[in-house]
Amino acid sequence: QVQLAESGGGLVQAGGSLRLSCVTSGITFRLKTMGWYRQAPGKQRELVADITSAGSTNYADSVKGRFTISRDNPKNTVYLQMNSLKPEDTAVYYCRTPGFLRDSAYWGQGTQVTVSS
Repeated sequence: QVQLAESGGGLVQAGGSLRLSCVTSGITFRLKTMGWYRQAPGKQRELVADITSAGSTNYADSVKGRFTISRDNPKNTVYLQMNSLKPEDTAVYYCRTPGFLRDSAYWGQGTQVTVSS
């Protein structure tokens, strides 16, 4: 059974930092692209950052230079270090990996990040 479990969200003031973690099981983690997505109230879910099995990274323009995605293969965990947080970063953050079937995906349950001004 595939499981993705996010943690590390919370309430932080603007300019602060948080580190999100996503622990996975049931997948061959080292072979998988992992992504962080977010969904703010009333908005569509959007890609924040992803990292391939080779370690190549990709970021949304809105977070470049502030967020860093990384992975620890022995721990089956992907991280999102978020610095210089802004109120507009407030959202539920989800971990995602492609599924075994075409166009499918596995998602975590999400972790709330709230940035106060």
